[in-house]
Amino acid sequence: MKPAPLTGGPSIPLQEDDRPAIAGGTPVRARDARLVFGAPVIGDAEIASVVECLRSHWIGLGPRVEQLEQEFARYKGAPYAAAVSSGTAAIHLALVALGIGAGDEVIAPAMTFCSTIHSIVHAGARPVLVDCNRSTFNIDPGLIEKEITPRTRAVLVVHMCGRCCDMDPILDIARRHKLHVIEDCAHAIESSYHGQPAGLMGDAGCFSFYPTKNVATCDGGMVVTRDPELQQRVKVLSLHGMTADAWSRFVGGPSGYEVVAAGFKYNMTDLAAALALPQLGMIEEHWKRREQIWQAYNERLSGLPLLLPPPPEPDTRHAYHLYTPLLSLEEIGAPREKIIAALAGENVGVGIHYVPIHQQPYYRQRFGFADSDFPNATFVGGRTISLPLSPAMSEQDVEDVATALARIFRYYKAAA
Repeated sequence: MKPAPLTGGPSIPLQEDDRPAIAGGTPVRARDARLVFGAPVIGDAEIASVVECLRSHWIGLGPRVEQLEQEFARYKGAPYAAAVSSGTAAIHLALVALGIGAGDEVIAPAMTFCSTIHSIVHAGARPVLVDCNRSTFNIDPGLIEKEITPRTRAVLVVHMCGRCCDMDPILDIARRHKLHVIEDCAHAIESSYHGQPAGLMGDAGCFSFYPTKNVATCDGGMVVTRDPELQQRVKVLSLHGMTADAWSRFVGGPSGYEVVAAGFKYNMTDLAAALALPQLGMIEEHWKRREQIWQAYNERLSGLPLLLPPPPEPDTRHAYHLYTPLLSLEEIGAPREKIIAALAGENVGVGIHYVPIHQQPYYRQRFGFADSDFPNATFVGGRTISLPLSPAMSEQDVEDVATALARIFRYYKAAA
């Protein structure tokens, strides 16, 4: 895809017919054609798969979940996989299955969604936050080692936006200090680092199938690992700590079960798996289209008061899950909330990834985190926006987003 170069720019005087919608202009997109941030791509194959599952009358944990585990493991090159009810459940189960609990500390990034850190808290451990790299948003490996104490048991990394963390130094630190490594791969289904698939560099890789993710099951997740014992612990813990589920008993497995742990209700359902299965065959095609959209954004947004995401590092594969430029607020002359409101007026939806953990009231109050402790996450958290990025997007969609941003920036600059 080679969209036309962006005409004009922030330095062009604002024309009356170029006023943004918030100033009385005509929105770039009609209301009924609003670009929804993170809309899943659901087609006839997904609908047919779900209908077939409903007609089978087996909608809970069953053969489709097992099939999804096998096919996802094959795609990732993972020896073992366990499907669960959400990406959050995947992280929580990985921590518990690794024996992490009360009195332990887990090092994790300040720049992530709250569920990553909630999982540490729910396991009974204490999160120890580390600042991010200002360019990649990923955890800064150079800041990890000084946070290690005798209570540290694990490092939980998040591959932000589809870009793998710099894993070589992280894995070296973990080996030297005998720490577990859990990978939050919610953004990184297709990602790899130096030939290694995301999720298989540490002890466990945790994936999300939330509606905004590159495979969507309404809600769902997956744990992949090279350790068969860890996979088995995750599977048992995900269903009440039971040794056998209803489907295995139905198809001739054990007639009963034992409860061997105080487990959770974290299993995936066949209905969710049925929605995901057709999407697995489209992963690579959708990835290629998102790469095209990413590159089109790079071309169309060049010259605007934005810090664009850096290109993928050599010998890595970016999942292109999120496109997250940083607003040059000083040059724009308006706060982020006004830019987001103005984009909404143009019928363009955006996201924020993320307000960092240390700025969330619960974590400030409980652990005493402060902005000064995490200057890069604070900087990124106040300026980032996530633009629509979907394999269903057209060249015109990208054009509309770029046009909306350009007219909004011109408007605020003229008003300054």
